[in-house]
Amino acid sequence: MKLLADERDLKFVLYEQLRVQELCKHPKYSEFSEELFDMVIEQAEKLAEKELYPINKIGDREGCRFDNGIVNVPEAFHKAYKLYCEGGWIAISDPPEVGGQGLPFVIANAALEFFSAANWALIMYPGLTHGAARLLQKYGTSDLQDVYMYKMFSGEWGGTMCLTEPGAGSDVGNLRTRATRRPDGAFNIQGQKIFISSGMHDLTDNIVHMVLARIDGAPKGTRGISIFLVPRLRADESGNLVDNDVACSGIEHKMGIHGSATCSLNFGESGTCIGYLMGEENKGMRIMFDMMNEARLFVGMQGLGHANAAYLHALQYARERIQGAPVERMKDANAPRVPIIDHPDVRRMLMFMKSSTEGMRAMLHLAAYCIDRERAAPTEEERELFQGHVDLLIPICKSVGSDLGFRVCETAIQIYGGYGFVSEYPVEQFMRDCKIASLYEGTNGIQALDLIGRKLTLKRGQLFKNALKTSSEMLAKIRMNFRLRDLVQIYEEAQENLVQVTKFFALKSMTDEFHVPVLYAKPYLDLFGDVIMGFMLLWQAYLADRRLQEIYRDHNIKDETARKKLLEENRSAAFYFGKIASAQFFMNQVLTQASGKAKAIMNNDKSALEIPVDGFALS
Repeated sequence: MKLLADERDLKFVLYEQLRVQELCKHPKYSEFSEELFDMVIEQAEKLAEKELYPINKIGDREGCRFDNGIVNVPEAFHKAYKLYCEGGWIAISDPPEVGGQGLPFVIANAALEFFSAANWALIMYPGLTHGAARLLQKYGTSDLQDVYMYKMFSGEWGGTMCLTEPGAGSDVGNLRTRATRRPDGAFNIQGQKIFISSGMHDLTDNIVHMVLARIDGAPKGTRGISIFLVPRLRADESGNLVDNDVACSGIEHKMGIHGSATCSLNFGESGTCIGYLMGEENKGMRIMFDMMNEARLFVGMQGLGHANAAYLHALQYARERIQGAPVERMKDANAPRVPIIDHPDVRRMLMFMKSSTEGMRAMLHLAAYCIDRERAAPTEEERELFQGHVDLLIPICKSVGSDLGFRVCETAIQIYGGYGFVSEYPVEQFMRDCKIASLYEGTNGIQALDLIGRKLTLKRGQLFKNALKTSSEMLAKIRMNFRLRDLVQIYEEAQENLVQVTKFFALKSMTDEFHVPVLYAKPYLDLFGDVIMGFMLLWQAYLADRRLQEIYRDHNIKDETARKKLLEENRSAAFYFGKIASAQFFMNQVLTQASGKAKAIMNNDKSALEIPVDGFALS
């Protein structure tokens, strides 16, 4: 049994649900085919299983080592990182002119499923490099691109994003890093950044930082922030690399992702740190947000990767672990012992994990597919439509992927029982490594504020309206299947609850109670995520039911006994039956709670705001 990602379900999402093979009809992707996509996925799986996963526990045990300004990653990471770069995985979806392969982004996202499940701490190094290289590609000068960009896309040099400071985490506008103009057009950079993933390491000879700073005299707050390219080693006028006054003052000791170097960096301690402006002055936040869609989807994929690996490991354990008698013979001391997968409570937990990971997978790859549709759109109208879908999906993908991914990992430990709590089995590491996903790249509370404060208000709510219109077209087809009518009813009630809360927020935002939407932004995001995953799973059930009925007809199934026998013997039939079961479980166990969640939001309870600080607890 494969234990990193569910390849069969991945291909169901790609080819049967999203039909990504039809991207090949677009001129941008015309040189590709479904067969080539399969080849890429196969190679990603091999690299993940043979090279990345075997060193995951080693990296967790050894961690990174800091010694006098030098950071050493786990020794085993070096070979795997080299193989990853040699395979061209960093720039797999980037254009050939920057050294990429030009594949659809959704295929790169599919490959990331395997990599994220296998060794997230290692994958962070090239992942952050790719984000920084993409920023340089879009906003850097040709001279800077010639010196730094190509070596970043190849993985020869690393890259980071440097946002957080001791007094400016989520409150980015409070940053104190300074940029002072130089006569040559560059800037002297001076300041400190903390919690910088991959900020210093020995996987590459050079690291190129993208640093948020305020130019002397710029406005206060986020309106006065610019972004700069600040290499650790700078190319001088002769093309030689010289020290650029970027120093690592230490690394963090963390709950998880021990193999990922989380650094504190000092810029310009000696006054010789030089940075180069990316884009326009005072547009740093806008530029950063332009790159955030990819970064936040990347973090959502972390949650999926950890969750699916935890689920598959727990499933295997449940099938092999013998303990207890069948529920119908619990009081019979002579009853045979059975695998724990036969116990109802274990099956309930497995169904929660299965439906959650399948819903997350569909939602995350939908977002990636919409990115491809935006890039390949033949008209501006279509481009704006799919960009709107991406903008709406991203905060939900990041937040739900990380929160629900952690819950799935937690449930895996519960299935293992006491064994899940010890390091002999991998699920405890999956949970520790997963937790950070809800915190970095903007906490999930920040994602909720982004959703209600930016995405819902864009174009007077048109993004939300477009999403409803798109889903209604598929719902019209699903309603024709009488076998799914009960699930459709549950979904439509949940969607209507979401619509009513959205209207409630819109009304509150125009009154002196505008703080109420802010107070309940995160519960609203969670409800939104439930509805999106419910839609994706209902859509899957519709497709699966059609295939399952075809299989029944092909095997001339006439009665329930024959049907059960077929499901035991035919793996394809069992898979499609499982897809319908996932939708049933999610609708009945999760979406039926939507009305209660909506009521909790709209009851206008302000107790959390009205309680005095000392009312929480007397110090």
